[in-house]
Amino acid sequence: MSSVTFAQPDITLALDADGVIREATLSNGIAGEFVSCWRGRPWHETIADNGGDTIRLIVEDARVSGIAAFRQVLQRFPSGLEIPIEYTTVRLDGRKGGLVAMGKNLQAVSELQSRLVATQQAREQEYWKLREVETRYRLLFDASSEAVLLVRAESFRVVEANPAAVRALGVAVDWEFLPHIDAQDHEAFHAMLGRVREQARAPGILVHLGSSREPWALRASLMASEPGLLYLLHLAPVGAAAPAAGPVLIGSSSPVSLDTLIERLPDGFAAVDADGVILRANQAFAELVQVGSVEALVGDRIGRWLSRPGSDFAVLLATVQRHRVVRLLSTTIHGELNADVEVEVSAVGNSDLRPRVFGLLIRDVGRRLAGPGEEDRLTAILRAATGQIGRTPLLKVVRDTVDAVEQHYIRGALDLAAGNRTAAAELLGLSRQSLHTKLNRYGLDGAGAGDSDQTE
Repeated sequence: MSSVTFAQPDITLALDADGVIREATLSNGIAGEFVSCWRGRPWHETIADNGGDTIRLIVEDARVSGIAAFRQVLQRFPSGLEIPIEYTTVRLDGRKGGLVAMGKNLQAVSELQSRLVATQQAREQEYWKLREVETRYRLLFDASSEAVLLVRAESFRVVEANPAAVRALGVAVDWEFLPHIDAQDHEAFHAMLGRVREQARAPGILVHLGSSREPWALRASLMASEPGLLYLLHLAPVGAAAPAAGPVLIGSSSPVSLDTLIERLPDGFAAVDADGVILRANQAFAELVQVGSVEALVGDRIGRWLSRPGSDFAVLLATVQRHRVVRLLSTTIHGELNADVEVEVSAVGNSDLRPRVFGLLIRDVGRRLAGPGEEDRLTAILRAATGQIGRTPLLKVVRDTVDAVEQHYIRGALDLAAGNRTAAAELLGLSRQSLHTKLNRYGLDGAGAGDSDQTE
């Protein structure tokens, strides 16, 4: 016959029906306490703090239902020691009746909980220290006047580039850095990286980048990372290879300073990668988006300020990839100070097939849109609607006005897209089928029909 072993309670109390202690027994773990003075005292008087109400509830539950649920109280012993105890109480049957309370010492559990809380607090402190270190690293990384790159050790793809590197080298995230180093410098470059892997540091070398004839000083160090090892590359121009000459990787070899011309443009200019990350911008663009300096724009996404549905950066990018160029796309710039500016965007990629860099020319057309021609057309629509007051139900006036405005904007989109209905649908944020339905509804089937089926 199998036997079952039950854990012995740390405290066993024999109580009468009113909760007065008749007998108290302690386990070996707390046998040093003398509790004979508890006999004849109400149980709740031996409990510390406000636990007396809990004890009364335990006694009442045991009397009514026969057994009380486990509850935790702070048991105070005659010596002054206070220990957290978890009690349950059972009602005894028989002529004498009474209750038996059994308690388990939770002191070890409380100590473990205290250690857990202390460990969690220590981990939280370490987390915030790590965040502080990361913040300092980010500030130093972004504020450095030297071009700094993080590249993967196995593929030499750019993981991160600071604003100085974007301005001076024209690189972007996920670009391969090695092809931009002159072939004659590859052997010295690999030798330096091999020494960095072995000794964690190596003397700097001179390399030639892109079309630049002047050398650049290159230093490298090794960094451990979760996906794999990274190289931290520092690049600084030597001699005449100054950043003012323009980006050496995507810049021109022409002696004309394109930087000066771009900076002086009255219209906003921005060069972005395929993800919309700004690689270059001029002051006019910074003023459009209401940002204080051009440097603060580099590395941010241009989609942050293009807010009109159907004319955001994703639509702009898709249109350039499909038609190679975008001309006068109407959209809205939502500035940092919550001012909206109506603009027209023209864009082109750096190549016809899978461009990686896009140049955007952004012109403020707010004054032009408020000019006589546009105002006259919209005013005429509103004036016609106002003239129907008292003669036509409101719902019909609203429906007719919406139809007139829709026709106006559909014609405008077709004009901007040179009659291409697919491009016009993208400008309006509609599917091609929805645009076709609206053209039939308004009797505009002939609009742009000459190349309505135009494809790439």
